[in-house]
Amino acid sequence: MSIWELLLAFVVVVLMLVALLANVLVLMCFLYSADIRKQVPGLFILNLTFCNLLMAVSSMPLTLAGIIYKSQPAGDQVCHVVGFLETFLTTNSMLSMAALSIDRWIAVVFPLSYHSKMRYRDAALILSYTWLHSASFPIVAASLSWVGFHHLYASCTLCSKRPEDRTQFVIFTGVFHALSFLLSLVVLCFTYLKVLKVARFHCKRIDVITMQTLVLLVDIHPSVRERCLEEQRRRRQRATRKISTFIGTFILCFAPYVITRLVELSSVVHINSHWGIISKCLAYSKAVSDPFVYSLLRHQYKKTWKDIINKILKRSSINSSALAGESHTRNLPQLNE
Repeated sequence: MSIWELLLAFVVVVLMLVALLANVLVLMCFLYSADIRKQVPGLFILNLTFCNLLMAVSSMPLTLAGIIYKSQPAGDQVCHVVGFLETFLTTNSMLSMAALSIDRWIAVVFPLSYHSKMRYRDAALILSYTWLHSASFPIVAASLSWVGFHHLYASCTLCSKRPEDRTQFVIFTGVFHALSFLLSLVVLCFTYLKVLKVARFHCKRIDVITMQTLVLLVDIHPSVRERCLEEQRRRRQRATRKISTFIGTFILCFAPYVITRLVELSSVVHINSHWGIISKCLAYSKAVSDPFVYSLLRHQYKKTWKDIINKILKRSSINSSALAGESHTRNLPQLNE
């Protein structure tokens, strides 16, 4: 193996381990907190978490083996199943992010009617659509034998090895990425830009009230005035930063892989195998960033994880105290003797 291949293999190992740990933490928070389970977005986050976990235990290990052995790491049946799952899980993850953006859009733009427009039944219907949509493309690909090991990406994914199927496969690949990546990106941009517009409007209203208050309070200390102005700047930047993170991570992780898949269909452009694996690793990195972007960095999940840690430490301290007391009672007869 070359240095590049060793480095790529190391990157896949790190992505796999971090994705497993981070998504398991999200799952633990969901199971522990009743408040998180009551929230409608929790269903979308749970679906996204399961997709990321399955990706980490199915597709990533085979890609790691493909990089190491430079060939198909398992039998045809296993590769077909993993390729089917990889296509399904990637599409499902994209649509789950789009569903989360729709939920935020309704909550921010229509706050008074949110609970009537986004109920558990509505979320279940949206998830049902994402599953049907995500399953349709790999089912078609599997029926046409367009799933297998792709050397450019060192992974089991969509591929066509028959020259006579080239035109059909090109059309299928274009439609697949248009109705998965592009559709999700359009929904993300539309909904989050609407959310940003409302957030900026509210920030302006708060800024006007704050400035009027500062003008009325003539004797206010300069340090307090400066802190108020600093809080204004932070408030304006907070919404922009969050929305830029949602859209930016989606584009950064998925766009290079999707563009590479589309460019690959052209026989004119030669794609380096190392870049193919790098673009695949970028797509895998979304399973690492999702738990932090959508869950673990939020206040509610931080509080839940702290409660879990405190409960574990409290239980361990109680057990250690009980063991210490038991050992003390056992030593008493020896001391009396």
